[in-house]
Amino acid sequence: MKVALKRVNDAVHFEASAPSSTVKVHIDGSPDIGGQALGVRPMEMVLMALASCSSLDLVTILKKQKQVINDFSVDVEAERREQIPNIFTKIHLLFHLKGDIDPAKAERAAELAVKKYCSVHDMLVAGGVEINYSLEINN
Repeated sequence: MKVALKRVNDAVHFEASAPSSTVKVHIDGSPDIGGQALGVRPMEMVLMALASCSSLDLVTILKKQKQVINDFSVDVEAERREQIPNIFTKIHLLFHLKGDIDPAKAERAAELAVKKYCSVHDMLVAGGVEINYSLEINN
C-alpha cells in the first residue's frame, strides 16, 4: 500500500492521494503552527479512519443479513492525554442506524465490524487506546 503527500502552500496545508482513487484529501495543522483551516487535522483523520473502517464492515454485514438500512451515520468522540505526544486514550463510536433493522443482528454486526474486522481498531488498541461503541437504531 502506498500514499503520497505534497505541500500545497507555504504554511502547513498538504494534499494526500492514493493510487486507489482520484480523490485528494486536504490536511492542515492547527492555527498555532500556521494552519488555516484548509483541511482536516491528522488526528481527526485517525478518527475518520476508525469510523469508516468499522462502518464499511458494519454496513456490509447488515446487508448480507438482509437488513434494510435507510440511513447510517457515526459520531466519534475521543479523549487525548495532556502530555506530548497527545495520543488518544479513549474513543467512543456511536452508530446511528435507521431502517428495518433487527437490534440483535445490528449489535452482533457491530461487534464483528469493530472488534474483529477493523484493522484500524486493532492498531489503536495495540497502542493502548480504549475503544468502545454503542448503537442507536431508528432514533
